[in-house]
Amino acid sequence: MIDVALEGPWHPWINIDHGAVSLRFSVPHVADDLAPFPDWRFAPNIGRHPASYQLENEAVDRAGHVLTAMRAIAPWAGRVIIDLGCGTGYWLRRYAEEAAQVIGVEPDPALRSVAGRAAADPAVELANTEVVAGSAEHIPLPDASADVVHARFAYFFPPGTDAGLTEVLRVLRPGGHLVAVDNDYRSGEFARLLAAAAVRPPQQTAAAVDTWWRDRGATRHEVRSELNFASHADLAAVLHIEFPAEVATAWLRRHPAATGLSYGYVLFSVRA
Repeated sequence: MIDVALEGPWHPWINIDHGAVSLRFSVPHVADDLAPFPDWRFAPNIGRHPASYQLENEAVDRAGHVLTAMRAIAPWAGRVIIDLGCGTGYWLRRYAEEAAQVIGVEPDPALRSVAGRAAADPAVELANTEVVAGSAEHIPLPDASADVVHARFAYFFPPGTDAGLTEVLRVLRPGGHLVAVDNDYRSGEFARLLAAAAVRPPQQTAAAVDTWWRDRGATRHEVRSELNFASHADLAAVLHIEFPAEVATAWLRRHPAATGLSYGYVLFSVRA
């Protein structure tokens, strides 16, 4: 186990597993007005509950559909890929299996520290991987330096994200791709949970998001998948960080033995 020593008003220690390496760290409450990057907004699901969010990443990875679809849209084998908003770095290892170079960009200092320690540790064999401080609107890389940029539920919640798209296109080489992962608000049990928790009708959100990307030349790809958890307890932990308690509890009562649920994704791809 690697003990990650972080400075600041930290909360109780949490263990995160990256393959053979266990990362132990604590998570701060960070006010938006203290953020080092003006476009960054603290994400409470991963920022306050990184261990549960790790379970969610594992459930996505276990199903495999999203990674397969992203690879089909923009292969990264032998190329330079940026994981924009890489969090604790779960997906860096998966990209490093094929890419020539992997760069994780993360604005949250606590999450970035964990991702950086994992990438630098020889036990996980990520010699082609680095983690840097940055955000969607402030990517610390030269022009035309990357082939693929992935943004998984990071920043691109339009409208209002044109500055980030401009910055991504700056760092992409001609012919490179941005692939942004979002929820499909029209398909799957997860979408029904989103609807139960929503203030704005999800169909309106979906229409606005689709229009924003279409107007910017993006192609839209639907992925039908599921979240597959190792246990009902893991599923419950994730639902409670993603939804209000009453919504999560009601669903879990109706599905007392469930270890997964259906999930629809939409991938938006823009070519430089």
